[in-house]
Amino acid sequence: MLQITPQHRLLLAVQPVDFRKGIFGLKGLCAQALGCDPFSGTVFVFTNRARTSVKLLVYDASGFWLCQKRFSQGKLAWWPSAKSKTIQLRASELHILLAKGNPMRASIPEDWRSVSFQAASNEDDARVS
Repeated sequence: MLQITPQHRLLLAVQPVDFRKGIFGLKGLCAQALGCDPFSGTVFVFTNRARTSVKLLVYDASGFWLCQKRFSQGKLAWWPSAKSKTIQLRASELHILLAKGNPMRASIPEDWRSVSFQAASNEDDARVS
């Protein structure tokens, strides 16, 4: 089962993608156009030109997951128009986006505590001292 948690790194591809692409096409797009390692465990988020569908691509150490959500009515209310190729999202922002909301307008509190490995290691070192 695929679960999106605050520990995941999420990258949203700003430019729309041809949704005829499958795992190999999107994996190549991640490596070449976005300059990212598709085997890193990052969750890559794509939309089609009409913004009526979203695809997620992630590698989980045993293979790739490719998930698609096609909206039965309407389209995405928000998608970035940044000059960069990708923007980083938090898990809570992705959940709002998948519900056709605008994560930039939602008042989502900051994560209470860092969940990165480095932060956990530093806290453990501090407790030992």
